[in-house]
Amino acid sequence: MSRVAFAALGTLIIPLSFALQPEPGPRPLPLPAAASAPLSPLLHATASVTTAATTEPRPASYGMVVRMYCVVCHNDQLLTAGLSLMSFDVDAATDNPEIAEKVIRKLRAGMMPPAGMPRPAGDTLNGLAALLERQLDAAAAASPNPGRRTFQRLNRAEYARSIRDLLGLVVDVSAYLPPETMSHNFDNVADVQMLSPTLMEGYLRAASQIARDAVGDPDAGPMEVNYKVPRTASQLEHVPGAPMGTRGGLSVMHNFPADGEYVFKIALHPGPTGFLFGMTSRDELLEISVNGERVALVEIDRWMSESDPNGMNTQTPPIHLRAGPQRVSAAFVRRFEGPVEDIIAPIEHTLADTQIGSAYGITTLPHLRDLAIAGPLRVTGVSESEPRRRIFTCRPTSPAEERPCAREILGRLAGQAYRRPVTDRDVQGLMSFYESEAAGRGFEAGIRVGIQVMLASPHFVFRLEEVPAGVRPGTNYRIADLDLASRLSFFLWSTGPDEELIAVAAKNQLRRPGELEKQVRRMLADPRSESLASRFAAQWLRLQDLEKIHPDALIYPQYDATLGRAMRRETELFFDHLVHEDRSVLDLLTADYTFVNERLARHYGIPNVTGNHFRRVQLKDENRRGLLGHGSVLTLTSHADRTSPVLRGKWVMEVFLNSPPPPPPPDVPDLEATEGIAEGRLLTVRERMEQHRANPMCQSCHKMMDPIGLALEYFDVTGAWRIKDAGATIDAAGELYDGTPLNGPVDLRNALMKRPEAFLRTFATNLMAYATGRRIEYYDMPTVRQIVRAAAADGNRMSMFIMGVINSPAFQMSRAETVAESGN
Repeated sequence: MSRVAFAALGTLIIPLSFALQPEPGPRPLPLPAAASAPLSPLLHATASVTTAATTEPRPASYGMVVRMYCVVCHNDQLLTAGLSLMSFDVDAATDNPEIAEKVIRKLRAGMMPPAGMPRPAGDTLNGLAALLERQLDAAAAASPNPGRRTFQRLNRAEYARSIRDLLGLVVDVSAYLPPETMSHNFDNVADVQMLSPTLMEGYLRAASQIARDAVGDPDAGPMEVNYKVPRTASQLEHVPGAPMGTRGGLSVMHNFPADGEYVFKIALHPGPTGFLFGMTSRDELLEISVNGERVALVEIDRWMSESDPNGMNTQTPPIHLRAGPQRVSAAFVRRFEGPVEDIIAPIEHTLADTQIGSAYGITTLPHLRDLAIAGPLRVTGVSESEPRRRIFTCRPTSPAEERPCAREILGRLAGQAYRRPVTDRDVQGLMSFYESEAAGRGFEAGIRVGIQVMLASPHFVFRLEEVPAGVRPGTNYRIADLDLASRLSFFLWSTGPDEELIAVAAKNQLRRPGELEKQVRRMLADPRSESLASRFAAQWLRLQDLEKIHPDALIYPQYDATLGRAMRRETELFFDHLVHEDRSVLDLLTADYTFVNERLARHYGIPNVTGNHFRRVQLKDENRRGLLGHGSVLTLTSHADRTSPVLRGKWVMEVFLNSPPPPPPPDVPDLEATEGIAEGRLLTVRERMEQHRANPMCQSCHKMMDPIGLALEYFDVTGAWRIKDAGATIDAAGELYDGTPLNGPVDLRNALMKRPEAFLRTFATNLMAYATGRRIEYYDMPTVRQIVRAAAADGNRMSMFIMGVINSPAFQMSRAETVAESGN
């Protein structure tokens, strides 16, 4: 692309980006009959607020209850948890709705008054919560507030999925865009999607490289792309995507820019596992394959690593390959079955310790560290590929046909990229760049630049929603059907709407009776709806934290990165099953089944599961039921060398109950500072915690979190069942914040199920935040409660929550910016 064209391209995106700073601060889904009719009251007001609790007789004065049982801690002097209720009037809750919602959340979870403090008799606290809810819900019905956000931009995941849908390319977006900022559990929340010159430059670089990879580049010069394998990845098990009969290594999708010669460079970890004890494994063979076909076989000389302190390095001769995305695998040829010969213990994987300055050996298998793909060394052309087939739907046979063909190609792609029908002005803007480049470098070069401009356009990078003409500041309005279509597709698919959804929305037919539900049913049956599991559920449950935990290799030699990936996959498949089978959301707590492959089943002690394929299994062990028995959750809430009842208790309070404990006071010593040895023996985690919370400053928070975490102490750092810690029998006994005795995961699950409302509201709150791309505020809670009530009437099925969010004013409406908000 010429310098002039590139400079002009920058003017399309960078100035607008600073003017758009966000505000501070395939199985059909059996949708229920109730979901087939829109929850229309939600679009105009909050629907019926009558509940069973509303029919109960009201005590003489709930205000007296607050003064007797709440103000003792929440007063102007103590300000416990930063909250004072001294001036809070129960009979005028709408005057302080934000405070009232905090009170409701704590009461519904059973957290207040805390254990050890006096509690009113009977159902008084539930009655108080119901009274506050009635007032707030009625006020919301009279004056609904759907909230607002200015715009969103495509985050890393959405950008990559949009490129895959548009051009058929799998892109590593992390090479171009910085990590996303998480807000209220999610990476798509608009108020933290700040823009910067660095970010805009990343979008421009991504657009340039992606356009080049998609069209192909006959002038491509040599470059090198490196793929790394973590030290903790198993080298014994088969890697998905690699040819059968191989083990270990890696398998990736790589984009070759042109036909030509490429070289594959291989490096092993410098201290291969077993190195300290001598390399007893025989010479190994490493196979390089492209799309499953072997292109090279590398002999691994076991003595070479001893002469190379940086690890064994070798490379293949030049290999001629075609342009386009191709699956490349580098894996060891499987030449044996059964346990690995091992000096320490015959465990069934390869694990090199990752501590700095250490090179512990566990097994004797060589360990792939890097695969680098360099080239093209000599370009011979550009072959057809899936991206080129998607792009070149017409082929000019004469100069006169080039411009009409280019207009057809760029107009069609822009309609999908911009998520709406394109205008003549849209297409002409792209054509001007096409003509500038095609004049000097030909038709395909012009198309490539047109695609580059398209991918750098604000219409692609930003999700803009226009306020209809005539809407007064501060008033509510329905968003346009095309904007609703984008909200729907990014919620369910994490990518833009497809051709059918755009066509329906463009005709303003998306809100016709039954049409919205029809589209939701179709979209949930599409494989792209797995994003509800891999994106929404994964972030809500904080599965990304699993990558930060590296259990100590000497204490937990059975754990490696391969097992960690299997744990995450179990949780994603479990959630995906709930969506597609329309199961109850409460299955997240109680399900007596899960999804495992052989490796994970062996870790859990589940017999008769073989192979890498995940399948549903029935759980005979009650302790393993629901998410509290998933290795992913149990590992991400641990430390490398010990479990953490504090982290586990905090995770349950935040993720399941939306009630995070207050931060620790300053100058409180960390648990790590507590002596781990007493009377000549190692202390258990429980004993160390009891010493730690002997500090009066620590007691108030720890008595809330610790019993929850201690109930899960039978699970070790890796989620495996155990009965001893530091040689002593596990003691999981404790008392929940509401006085319920706990002595293991079954008791904890049953205690949470005593108050399912708190869990269900937390789920609905997070689902709405992810769907709308904004924080959920106090004024959204009446809608959340209505969604939960409607779902409870139909078995708490997943579809009721999904449709409840989609039919809500928060999803389908917005509030116009006021003069004060705009700063004018």
